[in-house]
Amino acid sequence: MALRPVQVNIKARDPLAVGRFWAEALGWAAYSPGVTTYVGPAGGLVWPDPVVVGIDVVPVPEPKGAVKNRVHLDLATTSAAHQTELVARLMGLGATPVDIGQGTVPWTVLADPEGNEFCVLEPREVYEDTGPIAAVVVDCADPRAMARFWGEAVDWEVREVTDGGATLRSAQGAGRPFLEFLRTPGGKTVPDRVHLDLLPYPGDNGAAEVDRLRALGATDLDIGQGDVPWTCLADPEGHEFCVLALP
Repeated sequence: MALRPVQVNIKARDPLAVGRFWAEALGWAAYSPGVTTYVGPAGGLVWPDPVVVGIDVVPVPEPKGAVKNRVHLDLATTSAAHQTELVARLMGLGATPVDIGQGTVPWTVLADPEGNEFCVLEPREVYEDTGPIAAVVVDCADPRAMARFWGEAVDWEVREVTDGGATLRSAQGAGRPFLEFLRTPGGKTVPDRVHLDLLPYPGDNGAAEVDRLRALGATDLDIGQGDVPWTCLADPEGHEFCVLALP
């Protein structure tokens, strides 16, 4: 049995506007099949997408607070000129520069129209085949512990583990982002506004998968979701994530 990351869930007061931003940012399309706005490759809605990790923008009444998100996206670029062009284009779409204490770095830190931070990376060979999203990055206290949990939780391979960070990626590679855990000062103080959604494979038992995650150290989470077909959990450091029901 295994679970696969299928989408990044972003909370927004205006999911249509935020979805359109991310669709334009990534060169994808925004689809609104229900109350959420799903962002995935153009050409028609396919869910779950067989390759990419999409974005699902869900409506919430409250705005993002001043606290930096502990989960964010890193966007890939192919050249210095591409990085410059992408930053300019994103700012034209409504992104704003953000100072999170990064100092002088070769990447650019921006926020989407509702303040969710993300990075536009300088060209890096490791990300040359990921598609527009290079990595989903999670701030954490113990990357080694996160690698142990998430390496068992999902069917992605642990590629690298150090005291400073850990990296996972699907064995299928091309077109798929990395999942990275970065040692970051400070702990989790507010609910995550961005989180991962996982999905069982056809034929697998979703309830058994949830029980397996609990045995690995996940805890049940009540965020007021009520009676829904998915299960809300938190990893050992408290990062929220959901296990979705098979379509």
